[in-house]
Amino acid sequence: MSAAQPGVDEKRLPGIRITYCTQCQWLLRAGWMAQELLSTFGTDLGEVTLVPGTGGIFTISCNEVLVWDRKRDGGFPDAAKVKQLVRDVIDPDRDLGHADRKTKA
Repeated sequence: MSAAQPGVDEKRLPGIRITYCTQCQWLLRAGWMAQELLSTFGTDLGEVTLVPGTGGIFTISCNEVLVWDRKRDGGFPDAAKVKQLVRDVIDPDRDLGHADRKTKA
């Protein structure tokens, strides 16, 4: 039996997967979105994974739930929208502060 790692919660933390098109050179966009999510959710996320793809793909999934697809949803989301979509999957009651107030107006 091994000892639990210090600071590691028994509950598995949510994971984010951002798949981006290398042909379209969307790595910087994917990296920026990962940074935004990590800045907002911090240690409430278990991981953020960047996955290279082709064919114009740009998708964001949270716990296997597709929250954004560039083709399905029509382009690229702003950071506030992605934060809301991720929040709705991992903690629907969480207040995102200014990101929520902007859309309620």
